[in-house]
Amino acid sequence: MAERSTAAVDVAHNGGNEPSAAKADEATNDGTAQAEETGGASPEKPGNPEGEDGGRVRSEAVPATPDVHSGHKLAGRYRLEECVTRLDGFSSWRAVDEKLRRAVGVHLLPADHPRARSVLAAARSSALLGDPRFVQVLDAVEEDDLVYVVHEWLPDATELTALLAAGPMDAHDAYQLVSQLSLAMAAAHREGLTHLRLTPGAVLRSSTGQYRIRGLAVNAALRGVTSARPLRQDTEAIGALLYAALTKRWPYESDAYGLSGLPKGMGLIAPDQVRAGVHRGLSELAMRALANDGATASRQEPPCTTPEELARAVAAMPRILPPEPTFAAQPVYRQPAYQRTTYQQGTYGRPSSHPPSVAQPVLAAPPAPLQSRTGRVLKWTVSALLIAALGLGSWQLAEALLDRNKGSDDTGVTQPDDDDKNKEKPPAPPPEPLAIAGATEFMPDGSGIQQRSVPNTIDDDSSTSWITPRYQTFPNFGNLPQRKQGSGIIVDLGRVQEVRGIEVNLYRSGQTTAVLAAGPDASSPSSPADFTQRIAEKQVAGQTLKEELEKPVRTRYVLVHITELPSDGTGGYRGGITDISVLG
Repeated sequence: MAERSTAAVDVAHNGGNEPSAAKADEATNDGTAQAEETGGASPEKPGNPEGEDGGRVRSEAVPATPDVHSGHKLAGRYRLEECVTRLDGFSSWRAVDEKLRRAVGVHLLPADHPRARSVLAAARSSALLGDPRFVQVLDAVEEDDLVYVVHEWLPDATELTALLAAGPMDAHDAYQLVSQLSLAMAAAHREGLTHLRLTPGAVLRSSTGQYRIRGLAVNAALRGVTSARPLRQDTEAIGALLYAALTKRWPYESDAYGLSGLPKGMGLIAPDQVRAGVHRGLSELAMRALANDGATASRQEPPCTTPEELARAVAAMPRILPPEPTFAAQPVYRQPAYQRTTYQQGTYGRPSSHPPSVAQPVLAAPPAPLQSRTGRVLKWTVSALLIAALGLGSWQLAEALLDRNKGSDDTGVTQPDDDDKNKEKPPAPPPEPLAIAGATEFMPDGSGIQQRSVPNTIDDDSSTSWITPRYQTFPNFGNLPQRKQGSGIIVDLGRVQEVRGIEVNLYRSGQTTAVLAAGPDASSPSSPADFTQRIAEKQVAGQTLKEELEKPVRTRYVLVHITELPSDGTGGYRGGITDISVLG
C-alpha cells in the first residue's frame, strides 16, 4: 500500500452533515464546480490559500457578479439563455450565437475584476492552440465594462461525471481515457499551456468516443488558481480521473464529484485492491501518475511527473482491445404438439369419457355430385369449351412470337417495344447543401494561421472570409517549414453522411486546391493521411470550385486543402476561403 499523495486535485471538502452523494462536487456545463464552493473548508478558500496540490488561490476582493439576465445580447450576436454558474464575481452561461445559429458557452465578468486581465490572456492563449481535443475558445472580448469569453458548446457530448455515475469503466474505455487525455495535455504543455482544474466536469466524451477537455487555462484563471508545479498537477489530475474510472472512487479521503473517497487513515490504495477485476497494468499506471516521492504500485516503477511521461507509459503498455460484443440468445422455436382427431385417437363412433366443455357445431352433409344424365352432359360441354379456349390462346401466342421475330434485324436482335423505348429512369434529385456542425483550421504541423476567422467559411455570408497572411517570395506559404503541407479548412458535418459534391467560394482565384474526405470511421482527423477519399482533384481553382460526384462518399469530415497561393500583385502571395457548402 502506497503513501497518500500530497498532490490532491480539486478535492471538495464537506462538512459531514449530509450524505456523500448529496455533498459531492457537482460539475456544471462550463466545467467549473458549484458545490465545492459551499460546505466546509476548501483548498480554494481564502482561509487556506495553499491547496493540497501545491496550487495557490489568490485571496482578493472581487466586485459583484455582472447584473445580466436571460435575453441579454453581447456584441449584438451572443444571446444569453441560461446561467449555469454564478460565483466569485463571474458567471457562466449557455448562449446562442445568432449569427451562426449555434449554441455557445460564455464566461462573463466585470472589466474591473482583479482576474479580468489574466482571464483574457488565458483565453487568447488557449484559442491559439487550435487543438481539436480541447473545447475551442471562439472569442475573448472586453466591451462596455464587461469581459467575456465565448467557447464551444457540445450538446451531444457527455460529462465524465455522468459516465462515472453509471459505474466503473471497462478496461478498454479507461485505456482510451488516459491515452487521449495524456496526449492532449502533453500537446498543451509543449505550447506552454496548463489546465490546473482537470476534473471530471472538465472532460467530455462525444458520441464517437472522442474525449475533449474544456476550460484549458481559462477555468484556472477564472478561479485565480496558480501552481508552482503545473505539469505535475495536471499529471496527477489525469491519474485521479483514471483511478475514478477504474474504481468509481475518488483517490482521496474526501468525497467529490459524486464519488466516494477512500477510507480515512488508509492512505492511497491501488485500484486493483479497491475493486476486484481491475486491469493490473492500468492500476499500476494510475498509481504512477498519483505517485509522491517514489511511492508507487508494487512493481516500484518510477512515477510519471508530466503528461508526456504518462503518454509514453500508456504507449508502452500492450494495447487493450474492446470487449467482444454479446448477443442475446435467440428463442428456440418449438412446434406445437400435433392434435389428433377423435378418429385417430380411436374414439370415432364411441362416446367420449370426458364430455366437451363447448358444444361442437354439426356440419351438414355436402350435396350429391351431378350423377344424372343432364349433369354428365353439362360436364362434357364445359370440358370442351375449356379445351377450345386453351387451343385458341396457344395459337395467338405463337402468332405474336412469329410477328416479333419478323420485326427483328438480320442479326437476330429483337427490337424493343415502343413501351420500353418510352420508359426512362427517373432523374436523381439534385444535391442539396448539408447542415454543417462546425469547422476548424487544417493544421497538420500543429500551428494555426487565422483560427478566429474559421467560422466565416460556414456562415453563408459572402462579405466575410478566412484569409491567410501575406507571404513573401514563395507561393507555397512562403516555403515555411510549418507550412510544408499547406493549410485549409476542415468541415465537420456532425455525423457520417453521404456527400455528393462540394461548392467552395474562394477569396481569390488562382489557388492550388483539392477537396478530400476522411474515412467514415475517422475521429478528429488532423493530417493529410487521415483524408483517404477524394472529392475534387488537385487543381488551380478559379473564384468558385464546384464538383459533383457520380458515386457519393460516406464521411463526416471534409477538407478543403490549399497548397499554393496566388500572387496579390505586390510581390507577395495570399489566399483564403469565403464560403463552403457540402452537398448531399
